[in-house]
This record gives sequence, structure tokens and C-alpha cells, in this order.
Amino acid sequence: MLKTRLDLARIQAARQAIDPLFLDSPLYPCVGLGTELGCAMSLKLETVNPVHSFKARGTEIIASRLSASGLSAVVCASAGNLGQALAWSGRGRGIDVTVVASRSAPAVKLERIRALGADLVLVDGDYDVACERAAAISRERGVPRVEDSVDLGTCDGAATIGVELAAAAGRFDAVLVALGTGALASGVGYAVKSLAPGTEVICVQPQGAPAMTRSWHARSVLTTESVDTIADGVAGRVPNPDALADLLVVADDAVLVEEASIKRGMRLLLDHAGLVVEPSAALGVAAVLEDRDRFAGRSVATVVCGGNVDMEAYLGWVGVGPVPLVTGAAVSG
Repeated sequence: MLKTRLDLARIQAARQAIDPLFLDSPLYPCVGLGTELGCAMSLKLETVNPVHSFKARGTEIIASRLSASGLSAVVCASAGNLGQALAWSGRGRGIDVTVVASRSAPAVKLERIRALGADLVLVDGDYDVACERAAAISRERGVPRVEDSVDLGTCDGAATIGVELAAAAGRFDAVLVALGTGALASGVGYAVKSLAPGTEVICVQPQGAPAMTRSWHARSVLTTESVDTIADGVAGRVPNPDALADLLVVADDAVLVEEASIKRGMRLLLDHAGLVVEPSAALGVAAVLEDRDRFAGRSVATVVCGGNVDMEAYLGWVGVGPVPLVTGAAVSG
């Protein structure tokens, strides 16, 4: 494999810094979901932990590093999940955490950031505006800033998921990973490609937030003026060039999916796995819904990356009736 910023030995060693609460998450075949989708579908469940997402794998590494360096404060921008995770990891190590987030972020995520003791700074605008404010706070206060996919700890933490996937009994034909800033996709992709190189790594992003996917296909950074998706956890406009460079090495494909497919995926995960998930966690299922022929009869795993969702919005998205059977290769609205 071509060179990336990631390193397998460093990733393996980083596991020692992660609270076992966040390691070795459940991985299991979901027979009913697989029957519905026409493939053997396994779920890597990253929601059964104190912050209900995969993000603490990375923040545990980062907070451990900060603590060892004698640093007692840190700031980050977050769509919601990174902020919760950094607050959780920092609180246990005596680190003061400031989280910058959009006022429009899901209320449940903002409430949990506060509940975990972080100082929450809200901005008018989206995630990329929050990143600008976090950078300014870092300069003003002279404290380190954690940026998803830029700080290698976020990528290394995600990569431990890929290590666990590759170690699973049997090999998967494909692994589907949500794509936002690139930390999850590049980390999981690197570990899977290093340990199970025959497995296809496919990144999935909403049509309404396509910047990283478009950049992957163009092989250069492309930005967008705005985002329009319910999948707030992956709704970025400005890709990081280093994260893109890693992704170009480890990903076999990057695809975009419609909002209707994301909602169907959320409902199918509820119906067949009993899981209440946020939209980003349903992207892998959405990709199969939109391209059934590609995955037909194959062994597929998807990372269920988060479960922090406002219930009122969730109930509206998944509806109250049965999910219609999708028989074509694409799902229309």
C-alpha cells in the first residue's frame, strides 16, 4: 500500500490508551436486514458506549497524550459527537474542554456536551464555521485544538475499528463506512486494507454534503458552498487535504446517497436490528439500497457509527408505517 499518515504499529499501540468500554464493540450478522437487502449484512455497533458513538476511541488517545504532556485545556469544533467524546475523555483526566458547535446542531448532542462538563460555545453557521471559531479560540487562549481527521489521534482511534473488523472470523467482501471529514473512513480503510487487503472499502456520503466524495473522485480538494442533509455528523464543506490524501490510498470507492435512502436505512435498522441510530450511521445501508446488484450475495459489513439523535426528528424520518420493499437498483424519493 502507498504511504499514508497512518501506521499499523502506532494504531495497535494506541489501543492501550483507550478505555476498554470503547474497544471490541459488537460485530454480528443481522439476518433479517441481510434478507431484506439481498446480501449477508453484518453490523459493527459503535453506539453501545458512554458517548453513543465511535468518537471516544480517538479522544481517548488524544486526551491521554495531552495528560502525559501536562496540558490541562483543549478546544475542538464538533458536529456533536466529537465534542461529547472529548468532554468524556477530558473529564476523566482533569482536562478542561471547550467545544464549538453550530446552534443548529441536534439539541440532544448539545445537551450531552454540557452534561459532560464541557464549555459549549455556539456559533451561527455550520460545522466549518465552528472550525474557524475553534481555531480562533486556540490562538487566543494558547491551548491545543483537536480537529477531526487533522489530529491523527482521531484517525488512529477509528482505525482500531478496522483492526477489529479484519480480525473477525471469516472475511468480508466489502466494508461500508460513513464519510465526513475522513477520520472514520481513512482509519477503518487503512486497517482493513493493511490486514485484509482483498476487502473492498467503500465510503458513503449524502448527496447533500458531497465535498469529500467529489474530492476523492477528482483527486483534489473540492469545496461546496453549503450542505443540505439530515446526516449532520458528515455535513462538511471543506475537506482537509491530508485526510483526502489518505483516503485516496485506502478507499476503493466513494458514493453518494439520497436522503430518502438514509431514512429507509434508519427504519430498516430499527425494524431488523432494534437500533435507533442517527442518519450518518445508516449511510452504509442506504448505499446497498441504492445499488442492490453491486452487493447481491456478498458478505458486507457496515459501521453503525452513532446513535445520538433527536427523537422527535427521528420519529418523523422513520415514520410510523412499514418500510416499502425496494426492488430496483436505485431508491427514489
